[in-house]
Amino acid sequence: MIRNANEGDFDSILALNQEAVHFTSPMDLARLAHLDTQSAYHRVIELDGEVVAFLLALREGADYPNLNYEWFSERLDSFLYVDRIVIASMQQGKRLGQALYDDLFAYARQQGIGQIACEFDVEPPNPVSQKFHARYGFNEVGTQWVAGGTKRVSLQVATLPN
Repeated sequence: MIRNANEGDFDSILALNQEAVHFTSPMDLARLAHLDTQSAYHRVIELDGEVVAFLLALREGADYPNLNYEWFSERLDSFLYVDRIVIASMQQGKRLGQALYDDLFAYARQQGIGQIACEFDVEPPNPVSQKFHARYGFNEVGTQWVAGGTKRVSLQVATLPN
């Protein structure tokens, strides 16, 4: 079941994020609480009473000091930025990421948002994410080094039809 995230989910969200921190960035409770207040879309998938996935996205104009978000903010007038999507390792391969992205794209269309922005690692490579995003029509619009020059990301945008 996909539903809006709430404070009661924060411990589960933090644990999921920690499990996938090599693909995303670290997050503590204070950062999560701030991102939640800034988010336009923050939903979880709950299975058998347990949060097993989440997606957090922000609109333009959010108070979010982040290199990738700032890159998009400087170049796009209106967008929905996927800050992170995490699926529990035990739930991988069950199309939960697809369910969240389908829901996110439906939300964007409903809100009249024309572009969804995200990034994924290309150094070190993340071919699973690259293939996944290509299926949703994302295209590279730039790259940049992050994490003190230890990771290079592909900055991606998917344009939704009017």
